[in-house]
Amino acid sequence: MRIYLLRGLLSAFLLAPLRSWGLPSSPYPHKVKETIIPPRGWTNNGIPPADHKIILRIGLPQPNFHVLEKHLYEVSDPDHERYGDYLSKEETETLVAPHQSSIDAVDDWLGSYGIEETDLVRSSARDWVTITVPISLAEEMLGTKYNVWKHTSGDQMVRTTSYSLPENLHEHIDVVQPTTMFGRFKRDRSTIVWLDEEAEETVQKAQSLTTSVTDPSFGAVDAGCNTTITIKCLKQLYNAVNFHPKSAKNNSIGITGYLEEFANIQDLQSFYADQRPDALNSSFRFLSGTLYSTAGRAPFIPDVNTPTDTNEPYTDWLEFVLNRTDTPLVISTSYGDDEQSVPKSFAIRACRGFAQLGLRGISLLFSSGDGGVGDNDPDPSTQQCFSNDGKNETKFIPSFPASVTTVGGTTNIPEVAVSRFFSGGGFSNYFNRPSYQDSVVKDYLAALPNGTHTYEGLFNPNGRAYPDVSAQSDRFRIFLGGKPVLIGGTSASSPTFAGFVALLNDVRLAHCKKPLGFLNPLLYSKGASGLNDITVGHNSGCGTTGFNATKGWDPVTGLGTPNFGKLMELVL
Repeated sequence: MRIYLLRGLLSAFLLAPLRSWGLPSSPYPHKVKETIIPPRGWTNNGIPPADHKIILRIGLPQPNFHVLEKHLYEVSDPDHERYGDYLSKEETETLVAPHQSSIDAVDDWLGSYGIEETDLVRSSARDWVTITVPISLAEEMLGTKYNVWKHTSGDQMVRTTSYSLPENLHEHIDVVQPTTMFGRFKRDRSTIVWLDEEAEETVQKAQSLTTSVTDPSFGAVDAGCNTTITIKCLKQLYNAVNFHPKSAKNNSIGITGYLEEFANIQDLQSFYADQRPDALNSSFRFLSGTLYSTAGRAPFIPDVNTPTDTNEPYTDWLEFVLNRTDTPLVISTSYGDDEQSVPKSFAIRACRGFAQLGLRGISLLFSSGDGGVGDNDPDPSTQQCFSNDGKNETKFIPSFPASVTTVGGTTNIPEVAVSRFFSGGGFSNYFNRPSYQDSVVKDYLAALPNGTHTYEGLFNPNGRAYPDVSAQSDRFRIFLGGKPVLIGGTSASSPTFAGFVALLNDVRLAHCKKPLGFLNPLLYSKGASGLNDITVGHNSGCGTTGFNATKGWDPVTGLGTPNFGKLMELVL
């Protein structure tokens, strides 16, 4: 199996210096395209230099996206005659291509500022145009003023809270970023427990025990798995002990590494020596691997050493991966942000990019976050869940993105919802609940003590519900800086579940079938019987105990954890 690590922002995106800028001659007045209230935690920290360079990405409309969406649901539905009949990169691109009239209108607008064809980069589908311009020109083009904004964490970004476009362009441009995008795309929790000599000795003793604990789904699991999660534990817990892949050459999995985070080759070899000695001296492919890694970074401080602001890793990554034909069949991402910090226009375009990958047969999994229903804090006096609409009302804070397959967290044997931190879960305020979720989510809401009136006003009961599934998420034994440590977070559960999806792809490929692609229609239909229902735990946050895990789907652990043996039969 090929393992990839992927660098989404390539130097090809950095354009040659533009020549001289002409003055605009558009007869159309500017009209506000988007306005936001400054998000909580951000303060205006000054004006960037006029010659500060910014990479602007201009998203043109995708008038046939509804056709793409129809194709996506057909090829992802295990009961549909087209199941697995994925489209190629080129076929998918025809479904998101803008009208020529939009391309021409945007080209004319750019040309009025002296920006020529050689000064820009177009996406393969021509639905995105990328230019690099001085901040002063961006301000003129967008009828706005950029500022340096500083977050309470110390992160800094060059952003604006409002921008405008000539009135005739509103129908030809969906979004321009970076403008109002304050999302920080922080890595989901990766809490580290350093092992001293005594603790390491305890772990080794636990691992050597011949005693076992009983999991109701599979029977005996090594007792040490209640203190430390290893590959052996996962195979026992999820019923894959005797499975041996057969289609390694055709199979692949990718892990994203945003914000300049990279894999450590030596730590990987130490991990292999500890848990998979048969894999020693094997590695991964780094596509600037997959560790997919983007150059977008936080904090960003505009100065002579960092002259260009590129802090939007999802856009960078999507632009890169959509342009490739060798994309891994399964990709796991452990980064996200509060949905309300992401402009809805940006969220929609990002999710449309995810949909394109699904139509090409690629499975995307994202960690659900580690803040429960918002901030991981059950104390009403200290909770920090407030709306970004200027009203500062207490609200549950859903995560972004929640439109693909999201993975929550469990712990212990038998499995319960993780409690050292809380599994992210809830309901989107941007995206409506898809039809494949209707039955199970309605059942969950109806079973709440006061039905949909439970937590009334704190969440959107009609929103896209998450997580979809879950997996072990705490006390994973890894190597960091040459030493064994234990980590926790849904940043562990997402790649764990993704690993089992890759094994399921192996089963299908060995039987000359297509990979699984977009997983959710399968998971919410016959795939649900191949998951272990988790019924104990909750996900505190926002001054509440959050939602409860219960029989069936719930917004803590989703449909449950994988039973590979059952799923293997279901996917054939």
